[in-house]
Amino acid sequence: MSPTADGRGALRGIFGNALRLLSGKAGAGVISLVYIALAARALGPTDYGVLVLVHTYVLAVGGIIEFPGWHAVVRYGAQALLAGDEQRLARLLKFAAALELACGALAVAVAALLAPWIGARLGWSSQAMALGAPYSLAVLATVRATPAGYLQVTGRFGLLGVHSLVPPVARLIGAVVAWAGHWGLVGFLWAWMAAALLEWAVMWAMALASAPRALRQAVIRTDLSGVRAENPGLLRFMLGANADVTFAELAARATPLAIGWMAGPTAAGLFAIAQRATTVIAQPAQSLGQAAYAELARLAARGQTTLVISTIARASGVTMAIAIPVCALFGLFGQDFARLMGGGGFAAAGGLMPWLALSRTILLCAPPLSAALTALGRPGLSATMNFAGSLSLVALLPVALPIWGQDAIGPSVAAQAVLTMALLGGALAFQARPAIAAPRIA
Repeated sequence: MSPTADGRGALRGIFGNALRLLSGKAGAGVISLVYIALAARALGPTDYGVLVLVHTYVLAVGGIIEFPGWHAVVRYGAQALLAGDEQRLARLLKFAAALELACGALAVAVAALLAPWIGARLGWSSQAMALGAPYSLAVLATVRATPAGYLQVTGRFGLLGVHSLVPPVARLIGAVVAWAGHWGLVGFLWAWMAAALLEWAVMWAMALASAPRALRQAVIRTDLSGVRAENPGLLRFMLGANADVTFAELAARATPLAIGWMAGPTAAGLFAIAQRATTVIAQPAQSLGQAAYAELARLAARGQTTLVISTIARASGVTMAIAIPVCALFGLFGQDFARLMGGGGFAAAGGLMPWLALSRTILLCAPPLSAALTALGRPGLSATMNFAGSLSLVALLPVALPIWGQDAIGPSVAAQAVLTMALLGGALAFQARPAIAAPRIA
């Protein structure tokens, strides 16, 4: 097959996989607007801000400590499938799962231990403080990368799309029950935690159910000797990919915490409403990055570096063209969206929406660019760029908030988006140089 045909085929595969993911995420997005509106109207800006801060704190601890293995499962799993080596795939899955589950358990323990101290600094209510330790189990919502990687490498994107409906449906049911029972913040915290546990359990169950019986038995029976030898650079690659995921998500998780730390739960609640409303822009990019990686890993496994770069450039351009009109709508009707979601008490969030919509539009190409760098064996380079971009925001907010107050939040987020995109784009351009003709392990 010609390189041009390979590129067209990869592009069709990327968008096909992304559409299957988005079919579930589109429904999830609509459902999320409903349960967020229920929570915001039932709790008001302050208690809703506490709910957001509790949940974001737990996810931030999990994001730092957990060790997701999906990049390695997709990269090395694609090689094992190409070679028809089921035993190699089984050892890889067992290694990634054991590492991820162990780190997940550690993250739960650390989140529970630090909750009283962090909660006091973030302005949690006494009810939230009492639930801080048990709520740490919500870390498990993110401990599902290994089964997700298996579903990706085997092309089961339809199941991933279905899974994306699990947490919002669970939260919606819990939100309705908490709202109808007038259970306040405690009821919504329990509902969010139950949804997180379901998100974790269902992903693992889906992967187990879809795997052939012979593979499941091989995973159980095989030992891990030789897993690093048959997957050269595995641990180094996993460290780089894990750092990349952590730093890519750092800004989104650290920003509400920084706002809550310095400006209180009410400001965090307003920011959270604006952030959630503008996720409609970010979701296609996240799905594109997730869907692209499996296709790009296959191209990289065949040494087609140039095709990896050209394919991701075209895919990112299409996504950007679709998102720009949506960004304009937030600029025109931000306050209306804020009132619709949370009621009059959240009208001030409307001023943040244009800035957040702009930053999300700028960042649309970030997940695909990171996917391309990781597929080319350079997760460390992607991680460095994402870390530098996230660090810029974490460093800027403590300086800007005391001087300009909440008005500084929007411009700071937009500045971070510009810097992150410039760094990632420059890194991929560096990889495109003729001197670098093959993937390398970072």
